[in-house]
Amino acid sequence: MKLLRLPQVKELTQLSSAGIYRLISQGKFPKQIKIAERSSRWIESEIMDFITEKMEERSWMDINDIWTL
Repeated sequence: MKLLRLPQVKELTQLSSAGIYRLISQGKFPKQIKIAERSSRWIESEIMDFITEKMEERSWMDINDIWTL
């Protein structure tokens, strides 16, 4: 299991810090884990699952658009 820092999560997702924390508060993004009092990390596989889910949502939207033509 690999743990990612916020800058790495931002790079992978192309989201801002504020965007990440907003999605976390909405329950739409993986929560970070506290590894020390002032240090948090995200589990890489959870971030990759989030990205994959977004890609699949896009694919399903594209398929649905075809059926409405």
